[in-house]
Amino acid sequence: MQKNYFVIFLLLLITSCASVRKHNEQQTACIPPEKLREDVDFAYSKIKEMHPDLYLYISKQDLDKKFDSVKTTIQDPLTPLQFYFKLQPVISDIREGHLSLRIPSKRITKKEIKDLENKKGMFSRFEYYIKDNRLFIIGNKDSIENIKPGTEIISIDHVSVSYYTKRYRKLISSDGFNTTFAPYFLKDLFFSYYVAEKGYENRATIETLYNGKKKEYNLTRESKSKADLKRDKENKKLTKEKKINDYIAFNDSYNRNFRFLDKDSTIAYIKVKSFSGDYSAKFYKNAFEKIKNTEASYLIIDVRNNYGGSLEEIHKLYSYLTSEPYILIKPSQVNSATTPLKTNYFRKSNLLQYTFKTFTYPAFFFAQTFSTYKKDGKFYYKIKADKPAKPDKNSFKGKIFVLINGASFSASSILTSKLKNDKKAILVGEETGGANDGTVAGFYSYQILPNSKIDLPIGLVLVQPDIDFTHTKKGVLPDVVIKETMEDIIHKKDPQLDWILTEIKNEKAKNKKYLMH
Repeated sequence: MQKNYFVIFLLLLITSCASVRKHNEQQTACIPPEKLREDVDFAYSKIKEMHPDLYLYISKQDLDKKFDSVKTTIQDPLTPLQFYFKLQPVISDIREGHLSLRIPSKRITKKEIKDLENKKGMFSRFEYYIKDNRLFIIGNKDSIENIKPGTEIISIDHVSVSYYTKRYRKLISSDGFNTTFAPYFLKDLFFSYYVAEKGYENRATIETLYNGKKKEYNLTRESKSKADLKRDKENKKLTKEKKINDYIAFNDSYNRNFRFLDKDSTIAYIKVKSFSGDYSAKFYKNAFEKIKNTEASYLIIDVRNNYGGSLEEIHKLYSYLTSEPYILIKPSQVNSATTPLKTNYFRKSNLLQYTFKTFTYPAFFFAQTFSTYKKDGKFYYKIKADKPAKPDKNSFKGKIFVLINGASFSASSILTSKLKNDKKAILVGEETGGANDGTVAGFYSYQILPNSKIDLPIGLVLVQPDIDFTHTKKGVLPDVVIKETMEDIIHKKDPQLDWILTEIKNEKAKNKKYLMH
């Protein structure tokens, strides 16, 4: 038996190494133009076949023209990466934030991964801010080269940063016509794009500008100390608290946070960085029990910089924010009865996983086959959140404020759109990056372009909050518009939260004065 396990392990190892080598060879190979034009047609045909609301933000005529136009520009052989930079801007013009090609890049071996784990990041150790086409460092917790927050990076290895920002901005689309999403997403993905183009380099020269003075720095990928490696190991140990608050080992922080903002426990504050779904039910149960026990009058929910995630989690959260029965989303449309079967059940399965999934496939097939229904000539996917639901017994009865910004996307926008429509909360901040009237996501069909081998995940489900639609084709608009500047972030000021706290203070004073009379 042990011998069999060893043979299987050896086969997996050999297959993995060969797979990495083959993949990397594909990344450098130039593909004939006629084959690339086939990939354009394949991508568009699959999007039309599966996307349930394709022409919401662009007409069929205009989109047809864009896909035809990009084909005419392909006259020479291109690598997959070069082809990606031609096709992705067309897909981003569809203006569906969840619909995007995966940028092709070289894979690294397990040995290279281990080597990187033993080194500190080079660019990832800074925090960034993008304004127009300019890139600023706003956080340097390790004091690398003593670079000050507010320093602008002008060039990387003598290539202008504006060249990269203009190049990468074309790859990004939000839901609809809002303008708030791109700066947040671009600053988060800038170096992911950069590494996809350049690879994992061990050094880079950056030219900077601070207080009118230019300076060059040579960044290197330093080895971690024994203390760093020990801390990494300790951070990976999941305690009960870490699990419930959804601990993120990468940056030693928590996905969810709950606390009171005043000594009298009248102002409760919940911050959610991502609706991951992990241990969320336990977190909200504990938080709202504490809120009820302290009889807090105000609740602030912070979903700034929350790109979304689990529909199940926002469904649970909403049950604590209303005192009446509710329906979170409208029935979710799909293109056909067979759409749920297009989710690539065997995707990314190794030999053992493939064998296991082969046995479980009949159950998957049966469940997905009966997961749709037809009504008025359209097909819908059965989701628990589109059924009437009751508020939780510990639902909050006080005043709710919600903090939003351009990086509040997907599930964050579904939640805040519903809260605003139902007049359950006052929204403070800036327009969300996700659409007010819904988005296409749910689950995906992972297509692979046949010649360039680029991944194309396509969202299959139209998810819309149960609201009266605004038809603005934009994000969720705040009730109170307050912008956050780079200087606010650097100096750890929070004008959006401060406005809420001032509003609560004034309301408390007014109520106290009223009671005295």
